[in-house]
Amino acid sequence: MQTPSLDNDAVLWSGSADEKPLIVFLHGYGADERDLFSLRDHLPDAYAYAAVRAPLVPPFPMSGYSWYSIDGLSSRDPAAVTAGAARFIEWLETTGAGRVGLIGFSQGGAIALQAMRLAPERFDFVVNLSGYAAGGSLDGDEALMLSQPPVFWGRGSADEVIPADAILQTTEWLPAHSSLVGRVYPGLAHAVSPQEIDDVARFLQKQLT
Repeated sequence: MQTPSLDNDAVLWSGSADEKPLIVFLHGYGADERDLFSLRDHLPDAYAYAAVRAPLVPPFPMSGYSWYSIDGLSSRDPAAVTAGAARFIEWLETTGAGRVGLIGFSQGGAIALQAMRLAPERFDFVVNLSGYAAGGSLDGDEALMLSQPPVFWGRGSADEVIPADAILQTTEWLPAHSSLVGRVYPGLAHAVSPQEIDDVARFLQKQLT
C-alpha cells in the first residue's frame, strides 16, 4: 500500500516558524495530531510548535491514524517506516521552516529518527519518546555518525509494547549515530510521565544555547 501525503489542513500550529525554530510533534499509532500538542504548554516558548496527522488509517476497530501498518507487535517493516518518514519530509518542505527539531511518541518516534536518517542536514535534534530506531541501513547513517546530532530517548521500564529486539536495535544504533541523552523511567509503561516531560523541556532548552 502506498503511503499517502500528509493532510496540511489537519496540522495544528502554535507560533510562527518564520520567527522561531520549529518543533514538530509526531503522534503514535491510533492517535492523531491532538495527542501530543498539549505538551507545548510545558516546553520552552522560544520554539514554534506544529502537530501533524499521520497519513494512514488503522484497521477497524482501531481509531485514529498511523504512520505505517503493524501486523502484530513484532512486525515493523523498515521500508514502511521509511515511506512514512519520506512523506513527512515532503510536508515539512512546504512549510519554509528553517531550524527544525522533532518530538515523536512510539510510531512517531520511529518516524522522527527515520526522517533524520533520510535528511541528516535538515534536523537539529530528535526527541524519541517510547519509540525505536528501525533496522537496516540508510544513506544518511554515515553522515549521522560524523555529525552526532542531539537525541533524547526516553522509555518506561514497564513498556511492553515495543518488542525487545527493537529496543536492542535502538540501544546499539543510537550511541553510534547521535549525541544520546537516554533515560529509562522505573515503572512507566507505554506512556509519557511528568518527569519525562520535565527532562524533555530541559533538553530542548539546552538546544537553544
